[in-house]
Amino acid sequence: MPNISDARILIIATNGFEDSELLDPRRTLIDRGARVTLASLDTREIEGDNGERVKPDCAIEDVDSKEYDALLLPGGTKNPDKLRTEEQVVYTVRKFVDAGKPVAAICHGPWLLAEADVIRGRTVTGWPSIRTDLRNAGAEVVDRETAVDGNLVTSRKPEDIPAFTEAFIQVVENAEAPLEAV
Repeated sequence: MPNISDARILIIATNGFEDSELLDPRRTLIDRGARVTLASLDTREIEGDNGERVKPDCAIEDVDSKEYDALLLPGGTKNPDKLRTEEQVVYTVRKFVDAGKPVAAICHGPWLLAEADVIRGRTVTGWPSIRTDLRNAGAEVVDRETAVDGNLVTSRKPEDIPAFTEAFIQVVENAEAPLEAV
């Protein structure tokens, strides 16, 4: 993938997302020409922890991972906690990682990576309160702005968003043509 403007990026979120962790990377990706799709549990408007509202483009059940080049998972406590109980969301996360596609998760978002059982032996970071969960899922957990391990980009908190977004863009732009998810 030579340029972010050629990328098709999927973001998965639901009510309780951390406003800046969804909206800021999304805005940056769109400003740089990426085609960004927001999927949720259904197409009703979702609300962030700080009151921002956004209308999803589609329901997660309508997502075909083969149509996207990369996946972004914002945090907030309620958002990933709800999404990790949704079989279709966990399945979709696993499909992206298994296909070798870039996947980025910030704050509590890495909970979805743990739930999908895709971080065993990988280096990740996240919000301090989920680090034990990440370790228990077999990851090596570090405390830094971003952790990049192959196709995975993780980050800790809203203050890390600029570094997180740039690391994700770099991984997307350097990605080989991904394997098709089976």
